[in-house]
Amino acid sequence: MNCEVQNERKRFLQGSAGLVLTILVVAILLIALPAYRLFFLVSVGIGLAVAVVLYLWHRLRPLKEEDFDNKRPLGL
Repeated sequence: MNCEVQNERKRFLQGSAGLVLTILVVAILLIALPAYRLFFLVSVGIGLAVAVVLYLWHRLRPLKEEDFDNKRPLGL
């Protein structure tokens, strides 16, 4: 019986319900805690900077077939 309750909780927190809950918690923290705003802005800024660098890196240096030496590393 206890296992069924845990499975229902896990199912509830997956998908769109989990996303909505996460956004709600972040919004509450941003409103309630001023120090969290600075942490959030710095984290988003770092994340965007890394995303832009990775995007440009792969845009300017795309992977080629000859970049891979061993296509079957396990020999299967």
